Amino acid sequence: MTESGTVRMLLSHNFDLPEGVFPTLSREEFTRVFADGLSQYPEIKCRQLNHGHWMVEVLFSTDAFSPPQVGECCAQSLVDKRMSQGKSDDFFPDILILAGLKKTPPLTSDAEALQTGEWGVDVVETQSAESFLMAMGWEEKTAGKSIEDVFKVERRKG
Repeated sequence: MTESGTVRMLLSHNFDLPEGVFPTLSREEFTRVFADGLSQYPEIKCRQLNHGHWMVEVLFSTDAFSPPQVGECCAQSLVDKRMSQGKSDDFFPDILILAGLKKTPPLTSDAEALQTGEWGVDVVETQSAESFLMAMGWEEKTAGKSIEDVFKVERRKG
């Protein structure tokens, strides 16, 4: 954590959709989705990262939001972006926010890498949330973990 009451959450993007269904978002576009979508909340700040895996840093006050609430806001930001692109519901992706609190020491001294006590969040766009979660073994990986350590936000079509 960066300072008392402030939480750092890093976002990566897992784009698991067939080609042509939706455009892939560049690092800049992905950052803009959250910078724009979260701009209505003065307690949340976003910036683009220059890291191989993590694309966006989200800082927020725990006085105003819990990590799962910020996850909900992130999911809604991506839903809003994809809806603005005008695709019909038949092609709308399932969106997942899969978050885990880092409990182990960082693997690198890179300040833009995930640090102990920070949230790593995989923002997933997929045709089937159920299939994606099953393939990655989400239930097994998160069994016995509490909301303080891991959370999932789902936005499924239909």
